[in-house]
Amino acid sequence: MTWGLLAAWAVHDSEELATMGGWVDRARPRLRAHLPWVPERVWDRLRVSPAQAGIAIGLMGAVMATAAARGASTGGRSRFYQAALVGFGAHAGGHLAQAVLTRGYTPGVVTAPLVVAPFSWWAWRRLGAAGVRRDDRATAVGAALLLPAAALCHAVARRLAPAPTSSSGDSG
Repeated sequence: MTWGLLAAWAVHDSEELATMGGWVDRARPRLRAHLPWVPERVWDRLRVSPAQAGIAIGLMGAVMATAAARGASTGGRSRFYQAALVGFGAHAGGHLAQAVLTRGYTPGVVTAPLVVAPFSWWAWRRLGAAGVRRDDRATAVGAALLLPAAALCHAVARRLAPAPTSSSGDSG
């Protein structure tokens, strides 16, 4: 089940890779209609090119591969593995909240309830059945570092890849 974290992540992030680049531009009319109070500059800052999405996803993939390897080498007892597992599972709720807030599809929302949440639940049950104790500090850290880790991956991607090419609201 420890390598399953990497497999579940790969399925989920394949959806994100296929849909994240350019999503804000494609969804902007809907976003403007449902969230008119959000300033245009916010939508501009949230724009991600396909290259940026690929880099950010690749960076997070390295983190998840490392976590899965640590989990495999410790029988699931690694704090890093447990933190990654809880962060991965918790972020399914974020995907669902984004879709509700924007009233439509958001990258990753299909596989969040179909892959992310069920895998995480299953993995925790398997760990418990194997006698692996959940490290509450690790799980708290995993939840706390989820957003900063994703933000860091995207920040690095923005530095390494060109900005999206379409201008504010041009493709819609």
